[in-house]
Amino acid sequence: MKRKFKISNLYLIFIFILLYLPIAYLIFYSFNRGTNMNSFVGFSLDHYKEVFHDTRLWTIVINTIVLGLLSSLVATIIGTCGAIAIYYLRSDRIRKRVLNFNSVLMVMPDVMMGASFLVLFTFLIKIPMGFMTVLLSHIAFSIPIVVLMVLPRLYSLNPSMILAAEDLGASDITILNKIILPNITSGVLTGFFMALTYSLDDFAVTFFVTGSGFTTLSVEIYSRVRTGISLEINALSTLMFLASLFLVVIYYFISQREMKIMERRKVDE
Repeated sequence: MKRKFKISNLYLIFIFILLYLPIAYLIFYSFNRGTNMNSFVGFSLDHYKEVFHDTRLWTIVINTIVLGLLSSLVATIIGTCGAIAIYYLRSDRIRKRVLNFNSVLMVMPDVMMGASFLVLFTFLIKIPMGFMTVLLSHIAFSIPIVVLMVLPRLYSLNPSMILAAEDLGASDITILNKIILPNITSGVLTGFFMALTYSLDDFAVTFFVTGSGFTTLSVEIYSRVRTGISLEINALSTLMFLASLFLVVIYYFISQREMKIMERRKVDE
């Protein structure tokens, strides 16, 4: 058992090194005084100054954040309502089919999804390519993620609480606000953060549906890397990594608070 434990630890260490070593390498060279990652000339913050003085880049960053927050919010609302609707489906056969369709959207290749949205907005609905097409696309591929995050919380609910509320004459809105939503808050927040992560990180779908007047950070980085790797990209990626780390810390404290509330409820019951 000790030998297996040591092997598993070594495997985990190897995986974490494999994942975080490129990020550490990227962050390290963001402080390089030189212009490439071939050799470290000396410590400097010049590339961070370039990032902060690049007004076009910061406009794209703001556009990406607004897009991510708005698409995640709408997708969370729709996905939560969809998960509740699936939970209340009486037919197990229909429920399984709906979940299968939801899973298909999760495993569909991004390139295929982006091409399908391009056909949709070009020939069927005919919406000019830009912010609206990117927003609708991000909402569409984020909804299945939210559904998968919220459903387990719904299935972990105690049905006796809902039945007791119905026996006491509570309306559907009261049951939703007082019983269902407070108990699935952690799942809803998880779905929101997952949708936000997917939106900020997406490239393939956005590349297909973005227009000449609107772009996101992933598409902009791709276009800049094609002309040559600049250490300004390293500095920007470092700032994005720190922002992602900050979101993870916030979510950790929210989940810990939610767990404490759930434990108190179990003690009270």
